[in-house]
Amino acid sequence: MNDWNAQIIAEFRATGGKAAQFGDAPLVILHTIGAKSGEVRETPLVALVEGDDMYVFASKGGAPTNPDWYYNLKATPEITVEYGTETFTATLSELPEAEGQAKLQAQGALMPQFLDYITSAAPRVIPAFHIARAS
Repeated sequence: MNDWNAQIIAEFRATGGKAAQFGDAPLVILHTIGAKSGEVRETPLVALVEGDDMYVFASKGGAPTNPDWYYNLKATPEITVEYGTETFTATLSELPEAEGQAKLQAQGALMPQFLDYITSAAPRVIPAFHIARAS
């Protein structure tokens, strides 16, 4: 997975925020701080963009457990985010379950595989995070 992420990140940076595998889907790179290691971790994710609001989902491809970056964000929600050619600081906050699931359904309307992740992850509920840019 680390090699795959590194390839996506390299392509993202070379193309100003895109990766062929994801077509025109909006991508972000989260720079989280390892909850145990304290090291910076970079994670590429497909985001849901609604106007000025952005959301990401701890889907882990529908796995029964949350991804490592979920725990990193819970420990340190103030991070750096790359989006397109921008890099900015932000705070990511986990949405309440009902709101998070509504956003996940909206993402699924755009990218149906996210709906498959919901089924695959059950009974785990996939957490959703709002990306709030720092002032």
